[in-house]
Amino acid sequence: MLLSRPCRALAVTLFAALLAALVPAAAAHAESSPVRGGRLDWGIKSSFQSYVTGPIAHGSWSLTGGAGTVGTQYRFHSARGAYDPATGAFEAAFGGGVHFTGHRKADGTHELDLTIGSPRVRIQGGTGTLYADMASKAKGGGALTVRSQVPLATLNLGGLDMRGGTSPVSLANVPATLTAQGAAAFAGYYPAGTALDPISLTVDVEAAPPAKSPTAKSPSAQPSPTPKPTRAVSPSLRTAAVDWGVRRTFREYVTGSLAQGRWTLSDGAQDGGALFRFPSGKGTYDPATGTLDAAFAGSVRFTGTPLDLTLAGVTVKVTGGTGTLAADVTSSGRTERDVPLVTFAARGLVPEKGLAVVTEAPATLTEGGARAFGGMYKAGTVMDPVSLAVSVDPAAALPALPDLGSDPTAPASPSPSASGAPSAVPVTASSAADSGTPLGVYAGIGAGVLAAAAVAYALLRRRRTAGPTD
Repeated sequence: MLLSRPCRALAVTLFAALLAALVPAAAAHAESSPVRGGRLDWGIKSSFQSYVTGPIAHGSWSLTGGAGTVGTQYRFHSARGAYDPATGAFEAAFGGGVHFTGHRKADGTHELDLTIGSPRVRIQGGTGTLYADMASKAKGGGALTVRSQVPLATLNLGGLDMRGGTSPVSLANVPATLTAQGAAAFAGYYPAGTALDPISLTVDVEAAPPAKSPTAKSPSAQPSPTPKPTRAVSPSLRTAAVDWGVRRTFREYVTGSLAQGRWTLSDGAQDGGALFRFPSGKGTYDPATGTLDAAFAGSVRFTGTPLDLTLAGVTVKVTGGTGTLAADVTSSGRTERDVPLVTFAARGLVPEKGLAVVTEAPATLTEGGARAFGGMYKAGTVMDPVSLAVSVDPAAALPALPDLGSDPTAPASPSPSASGAPSAVPVTASSAADSGTPLGVYAGIGAGVLAAAAVAYALLRRRRTAGPTD
């Protein structure tokens, strides 16, 4: 039966009202929140670690890009990405990498040469994937192949409900399985389908930016561009920072079962997870020759059983392309001033866009450094690399310190139910219903509008049947 013209007009009006009620509310849930800061902990594959450093490969591994360690896991830092609590869509990229080498050949190269870095986790529609930049030689030798953002592993979320999470978002012990592309990039050491070590992550999520309503602007309202003044860059040192983790195995010894200790930072020193930053460098710098003589703020104190060692008053001198990092060393209540601890290569310390940098330069322990560590390491021991940044322009920002984000509060992990099937686990203590307006509200709005339409239509039918009134 065809509706009369008034009925059709009313139906259109009410349908438009229904869309107006539903669409803006639903659109509000399409806004993703920025992910800024956090860490990913992953051992890659523990048996591979053992193989590399074992009696067959006789190899080793090293950290790059500020990556650290937590027990037998590698810690990647500075998460950046986005998270939508309404849909559970999640993506976060992390900094840092691990370089494995083994099976050293007569020419000094290695048959096993594998780097895994810049991991990225993407979760969409209940499916998770771990990507990474990879560089490797095929098993048995060959040229180094570099691949960008390889889908390295699938993540078994076990029915994990990613909706409704609040900051920080945490996942724990998520199983990872090697993909076909990952097996190829892994130099053929494992076939597709091999179980890798599980991953854990914690990231900080900022509030979603408010939706901007479009506003019309007339051409006359647009500000006219003004030329930026040309700024002369002074070659003098304005500020500087030096990053050094001392030695990874030393940090692990301090916090391990033997020393059962810790480290504390003071006087402005900063903790980047795998390194310590000594900031506010002041001194002299000659960009023409790359020479530097600077003192930095901050101190770090290592305590444990029977350890008590403080490094303070850090200085760096660079001349002839070689740098020396020194510090005031306090041990057993005695202080020795300006002890040269390590030397490192510092060639090319020339400003570019107002900033001169040395990134992860290999460092070697000096005789004075060996004494400072009580003979724990011999002179010539490889220590953690040194990174140095010198700013000669107030607009040139120093490199960012690795950002580990907040400590996890209630990490979620995929868990099987009693029947063995995966069960949903909330991302944090909050539920999906906490993510905003519940779906029931939308249903209520729609039901109310439709009910109003039905009542109005019935009234119009009644009036049409009864005929016009006087």
